[in-house]
Amino acid sequence: MSGGLPAELRVYRLLSAVSAALAPLLLARRVRRGKEDRERLPERKGFARLARPQGPLIWLNAASVGELASALPLIERLRARGVEMLVTTGTVTSGELAEQRLPRGVIHQFVPLDVPRFVRRFLDHWRPDLALFVEQDLWPNMIVEASARGVPLILINGRLSESSFRRWTRLRAMIVDLLERFDLCLASTVADAERFTALGAPRLQTVGNLKLDGPAPPADDRKLMELKDAIAMRPLIAAASTHPGEESAVIEAHRRLRGNFPGLLTLIVPRHPERGPGVVELAAAAGLKATLRSRGERPDAATEIYVADTVGELGVVYRLTPVVFIGGSLVNHGGQNPIEAAKLGAAILHGPHVFNFAEIYEALDAAHGAELVADADRLTAAFAAWLTDAAGRQRAADAARNTVETLGGALERTLQALEPYLLQLQLRGRNGHA
Repeated sequence: MSGGLPAELRVYRLLSAVSAALAPLLLARRVRRGKEDRERLPERKGFARLARPQGPLIWLNAASVGELASALPLIERLRARGVEMLVTTGTVTSGELAEQRLPRGVIHQFVPLDVPRFVRRFLDHWRPDLALFVEQDLWPNMIVEASARGVPLILINGRLSESSFRRWTRLRAMIVDLLERFDLCLASTVADAERFTALGAPRLQTVGNLKLDGPAPPADDRKLMELKDAIAMRPLIAAASTHPGEESAVIEAHRRLRGNFPGLLTLIVPRHPERGPGVVELAAAAGLKATLRSRGERPDAATEIYVADTVGELGVVYRLTPVVFIGGSLVNHGGQNPIEAAKLGAAILHGPHVFNFAEIYEALDAAHGAELVADADRLTAAFAAWLTDAAGRQRAADAARNTVETLGGALERTLQALEPYLLQLQLRGRNGHA
């Protein structure tokens, strides 16, 4: 099937080819769990629901919401040049974000499962002229099949945590083969670049993190005002992009604080919205009244925990709350993105596990724009301190905003690195390439 490939990659391709027979079962299970869009399941097998546009086509693959959000400014700039674009993602929530925020004319499809014949079907239809992969979403069959067709591959906003690096090292021959197929790897930080280089990426530039150049997340004005009116003058704290194990700490912090802050309301935004009902159950077990935003409920005077289990509304949350804990950091996940909260003026708290955004959190902490909380006790104390000290909270918020503004510039450097490829596409378009 794949002569000349490393043994690990040959085994992967063989096993993934055999797994095609299990795809219907896998997809059906994911539909039941709310992880697939039933109406668009054919896309996961490489079937297209739309025609390929005429002319050169750039294909950008972003795994999920965070990757797509970071790439949106780049997509907008490329589309503004008149380039046809196809964007693929792999999650229901990223599909919803694509529907909300992709520029007019940009096509969205769910990326096919990494099964050779699904991938070939996808590539046969779309025939991309340039492929951009965001961060580290490297599906072996997708990369092998695209490179075999001569499609230039570029890794953008390349990020590789120390833990991912160690995992990849165990499959070194396979990873080296995949990275060598890339024309260019654009790394977010010097540390990312060093790790990619150690794994064999031959052509690499450090350009910065695209997440720093993205606009603040939008907010629907009507929804913002409705929620603002419902909250009124109540003291407010929030926990955003939380993971299992963190909601219980936030709920415990609320339980301890409510005696000193009458009317306290805590907003919790789980990283995966389908976990919303489970968070409500945790609050109920702690004796607190909780409501779910996905059911159309607004917080009333009795609501203590408001679970915003919806997609694309962090812009609303960050515009309302003066203090926000950023999740994925009390548990060993690596931390979620603090940039959007910083841009919208929230004072930031985070746990110790922030290796996914290590440089950004380090800069925020050094500027006193964020505060590290090691456990539920420290989380409670930090919430209390910033609820009490409005001036100190504002200084932290200002420092956070200034820090992320200073660290920007990755978008322009990424576009500069892509310029030779874009010029080639423009020339091909003038010559009637379809």
